[in-house]
Amino acid sequence: MLKIENLHAEVERKAILKGLNLKVKPGEIHAIMGPNGAGKSTLASVIAGKEDYEVTQGIIELDGEDISELDPDERAHAGIFLSFQYPVEIPGVTVTNFIKTAINESRKAQGLDEMSAKDMLKKIRQKSSLLEIDRKFLSRSLNEGFSGGEKKRNEIFQMAMLEPKLAILDETDSGLDIDALRVVANGVNTLKSSNNAIIVITHYQRLLDHIIPDFVHVLHDGKIVKTGDASLAHELEAKGYDWIKEKIIS
Repeated sequence: MLKIENLHAEVERKAILKGLNLKVKPGEIHAIMGPNGAGKSTLASVIAGKEDYEVTQGIIELDGEDISELDPDERAHAGIFLSFQYPVEIPGVTVTNFIKTAINESRKAQGLDEMSAKDMLKKIRQKSSLLEIDRKFLSRSLNEGFSGGEKKRNEIFQMAMLEPKLAILDETDSGLDIDALRVVANGVNTLKSSNNAIIVITHYQRLLDHIIPDFVHVLHDGKIVKTGDASLAHELEAKGYDWIKEKIIS
């Protein structure tokens, strides 16, 4: 599904990614871990096509198609979803109206008719129930006055409604209490299928107790320096990231 080879990227002429390689297949969950400044959020932003980041070398393919030159909205329409670390507030636009617009814009880009009001309502009810979202929540302005947990739950709700091929969750566990973490993780696990893939970016192993990854990758200085199964996250929790740095140096 996703193929990244020898990816180099910079921000304001500062190199962040320095030859990163990654392959993600349908049905897989990949966790990206690493210390601050390793390039985790940069990787997410580059895959999503954010304009602040310049790719200087390498390829990014989705389902065999080179997406390097696509705008962020074109990548979204192609099936890439990015859950932001710091979701923006949009006063005056309700959660429901925002998601209706997003879905119909995506359908339009695919040459499909708008989703009928009946089908839209049915889907909203189904997905909001999945994430234990109160109906009143859906009539509030997008992220305005939301707690950290509400913002993250709303991001996962958008993911559920859009049904992307590839979902990238950038530090979704940041600011979540135990109950909110459980609800968000249950939503992610329920949405996983053989037709989609999920990349989870996190500092901490605790999220991976709820969302079990098929692969854990450690990012250091712009490259993936170690890959393992879910047990690698526990090893990092016990030994810290300095352990990885010491192994690289030795």
